[in-house]
Amino acid sequence: MEPSGSTTVSSSSNHTLNSTGGGCPWEVSDKARLCRFLCYGSEGDVYTARDEGQVGMESAGALLSLLQEGRGTEVVEEIKRFTQDGRAVGLGPSFFALALCSQHSELKTRQAAFKALKEVCRDPAHLFAVIQNKKELKEGMKCGIWGRALRKAVSDWYNEQDAVSLAAAVTKCKQREGWSHQDLLRLSHTKPANEAIALISKYVTKGWKEVQAAYADKENSEEVVKVLLYLEVVEKVKHSCDETEVINLIEEHKLEREQLLTDHLKSKQVWRALLKEMPLHSLLRCLGKMTSNKVLEQGSSDTQAVCDRIQNEATLKKAKIHPYSILLFSENYKRGQGYQGKTKWEPDSSILKALDSAFYKSFMNVEPVGKRFVVAVDVSTSLSSIVPGSSVSTAVAAAAITMIFARTEADSHVLAYSEGALVPCSVTADMTLAQATVELVKIPGGSTDCTLPITWATENGKAVDMFIILTNNPLWAFTASPVESLRKHRQKTGANSKMVMCGLTSTGHAIADTEDRGLLSICGFDLGALSVIRNLAQDLI
Repeated sequence: MEPSGSTTVSSSSNHTLNSTGGGCPWEVSDKARLCRFLCYGSEGDVYTARDEGQVGMESAGALLSLLQEGRGTEVVEEIKRFTQDGRAVGLGPSFFALALCSQHSELKTRQAAFKALKEVCRDPAHLFAVIQNKKELKEGMKCGIWGRALRKAVSDWYNEQDAVSLAAAVTKCKQREGWSHQDLLRLSHTKPANEAIALISKYVTKGWKEVQAAYADKENSEEVVKVLLYLEVVEKVKHSCDETEVINLIEEHKLEREQLLTDHLKSKQVWRALLKEMPLHSLLRCLGKMTSNKVLEQGSSDTQAVCDRIQNEATLKKAKIHPYSILLFSENYKRGQGYQGKTKWEPDSSILKALDSAFYKSFMNVEPVGKRFVVAVDVSTSLSSIVPGSSVSTAVAAAAITMIFARTEADSHVLAYSEGALVPCSVTADMTLAQATVELVKIPGGSTDCTLPITWATENGKAVDMFIILTNNPLWAFTASPVESLRKHRQKTGANSKMVMCGLTSTGHAIADTEDRGLLSICGFDLGALSVIRNLAQDLI
């Protein structure tokens, strides 16, 4: 999973699994399995970081059960919550689920799914993904997917957009998943709702020359004139070999790299023009490439401008970027080499310093969960252990995770494993990442018994809502059943306690096969893992 924005969840949504009532509160119901599926693509109790495997019928048993029970509209509401509130690790499972609902036999479910299309699909890539899921679900069946309801839903998606925003969208994301806008407008028989949408439809299906011929001598509305001017700029930049003209068009009309030709991106000056308005996530992702291409050079004004943007509090807040995201970008940049391809660079010290500053400032983007946390850490003194799929050592990752909870949660305790026992660990909110890392690794580790933090809290009369165990130890030992230990803690303290076991280097460990909704395992670690922890703490999965 690419590092992305904040993992904060809208505080306006108070819908939780416990609020649905009925049955044992810790039973893994079909609703709980559905929420897990929408969150991380699996109904099971294990989240595997950076796992972008395809979802399918075999992983959607609960979804199918709920549809068969006539609860399709309820499923659609959950899909909307997970896509709109930023709860999901990735949106692929939600697109699959929406496609499945739109093809269900029950009319109410189909109607709800089609109505939700424009709310769930916020950009063309999302729309293409849902259509492709529908196509794959229909394979082997004689009927096609383009019935009247889908045609209307796709037509509405285009017709209800702001015209200038739609013009930008169709020129930035022209095709995906084997589908193009031309395909969708043709197959949906879209009748444009107004002249500006008609203009965009003609541009997509017939091309720019047809548009010029049709609108050259007409008296056009203000909105049509705006769209015409925008499309004219996009066409001009597509056919321009003049570097100065391309730069001027980028700066004047805020064009993005997706609207340029590959040849344009060979120019340092074009990259420098793009830099001025480049979204922060894109900028962070391109730091290595721009350093390698000498767009960013030591001591240059462009490098200084980038450093200022990276650590600007207003920019960080607007991008809603999470500190763990900054850490992933920073460690990758420090590495001096991309994961794929041959791109290498010499990390710039001023950029590294700016990323370090941004890491601490971005803690303001983490909305407190407001629960009682215990974070127990078992990290060996070897810093050569790396979290799979990243450049982050397990020690640094564990320190960053403990800092996130220490700095943002009013009630949090950090403990460390030491030779089969637990000791308090003095990681505090005012520590730097380097200080927190040193504090963690100086304590000799042992075998990781995930029941020890629960026993510690129970014996000390400390009610805990969420136990988080972080380890890079491949051998996990249990002196007692984790499920039983958690159950005793709940009974004694009255807390709705849950536990997450994070194997930072693990690629398949789990606590145990459990039917307790309050226990999850995480294999590896990424930004999505923090979303999973947050969702579990808030009773959302």
